[in-house]
Parts: sequence; structure tokens; C-alpha cells
Amino acid sequence: MAEALTIGALRRQMAAALAAAGVETPDLDARLLLAQALGCAPSDLLLRADATVPPEAETKARAFTERRAGGEPVARIRGRREFWSLDLHLSPETLVPRPDTETLVEAALAALPDRNAPLTILDLGTGTGAILAALLVECPNATGTAVDRSEGAALTARANLALNGLAARAHVVVGDWGTALAGGFDLVVSNPPYITSSAMLELPDEVRLHDPHLALEAGADGLLAYRAIAADLPRLVRPGGIAVLELGAGQEQAVSERVAAAGLEVAGPARRDLAGIPRALVAIRR
Repeated sequence: MAEALTIGALRRQMAAALAAAGVETPDLDARLLLAQALGCAPSDLLLRADATVPPEAETKARAFTERRAGGEPVARIRGRREFWSLDLHLSPETLVPRPDTETLVEAALAALPDRNAPLTILDLGTGTGAILAALLVECPNATGTAVDRSEGAALTARANLALNGLAARAHVVVGDWGTALAGGFDLVVSNPPYITSSAMLELPDEVRLHDPHLALEAGADGLLAYRAIAADLPRLVRPGGIAVLELGAGQEQAVSERVAAAGLEVAGPARRDLAGIPRALVAIRR
């Protein structure tokens, strides 16, 4: 009779398989995926290392390992990702929220004169709703509107706002950027597509094969979305209000010029992310 497989042994087997496949963080990925298969927190694995793995959990764990070894991101396999300490569900129509985007949230909060004011916030191209959710958590009296062209993404954002107890202060609509909105928002934020068509071919497989191209690609120069957003900012942002846009690498000058041409004042250099890349551009409608 075969010896029962323990959680600790299965975790080591998974990590070994991922390492052999060239995964950069095999131990971490194995912990996250095994915890998902077992339905427990990753921190519980050590305490349960000598417990026997239920057969159905082993089947799930081995399937997860095979998918990860094939290049599928851990967040996609788990169907969830943490952002700003919030738990967010993913769908095929949404990007995986990335740490770089937390720079946008930081920039927006730093630009606000009073986080406790009854602010109105607009999130263009909301995806999972990550940015709006983070801002609503930090601004307890704010209300928000989230817009996305994808109905699937809008449904995901609505579910994530509800999951984090924010549904009463937000609503989500399907639309083409801000064209259907009246405007007058205190804060407008956006992480739009900014990858050039040629650069799409050079993206890592984890992104190119698993993230929605609609949320990534922005034409030959990567500025297609910024043109549409900048043209609407004078209407969407109230006088004295703020706009914060996430940037791709090397796009600060081009986006700054378009925002300034629309009549907003760029409030200094873009805030840099942890890699030192100018990532979040702040502009004010005087």
C-alpha cells in the first residue's frame, strides 16, 4: 500500500517541478497554488505540513502545477490577486493588477487636499476596479464611478467593489472612456492601454498570452487612449479638480503635452514607481 502523501511532501514536489520548468519563484508559486487547491491560507501550510492531502486537492494541485509550468501566471490560475491589501477577483477580460499601478493610487492620494472630503471619483478603464476600490478605502466619504468598454470587466469590477464592502459608494457602467458622462468629478484616474502594436509582440508570454489585448494595446505609438482621455478631461474634471494617469515607460513627455494642450496644468514630474520609471502623471484643472 502506497504511503499517504503529506502536504509538505506535495509542496516540495510541486516546487521541484516548477523549478525544472524554469519558473523564477518555484517555492512561492508552489505555496500559493497548493493553498488554493486545499482552500486554506498559504501561511497554514507549514502548520499542516504532516497532514495527508485529500485526493481531490492533490488532483487540483497537480493540475495547477502543470498550468504554471506551461507559463500561466499564478494569479490567473488562482483567479484572484491582492492590490492595496484588497482581495480582487480576476476574469479573462481584466488585467492582473500590478504593483506599478499602486504608484497611481499613491500619487492621487498625495494630490488630494483632503481625503475625508465628499469627493467624486471617476475611474476610466477600470478593469478589476482595483484603483477605484483602493481610493474609496482611503477616502471614506468619497463616491465613485467606474467605466470600462468590456462588459465582462465591468461585471468583475462591480463584484470586486461589493466583495470589499464598497458597492454602496460606487457604480460601474459600460462605456467608451468618459464620452457618456456629464463630468464635474473631483478626481479622474486611469490606467489605460499604452503598449504599442509592435511592442505587443515582445511582451512576456505570461502577459501576451493571458492578459486581454484590449486592455494593453494602444496603436502604433501607444498614445491612442491618452488622446481620447485628454480631450475629455476639461469636461470630466471640475475646476480645481485633479486627473492622474498611469504612464508607460518613456511616455511622460508625450502624455504631458497632450494633457497641457487640453488645458490642464501638469503638476510637476510624474511620480516614479519602485523601478524608477515615471509612472503616474498628475494634472490640475485650474
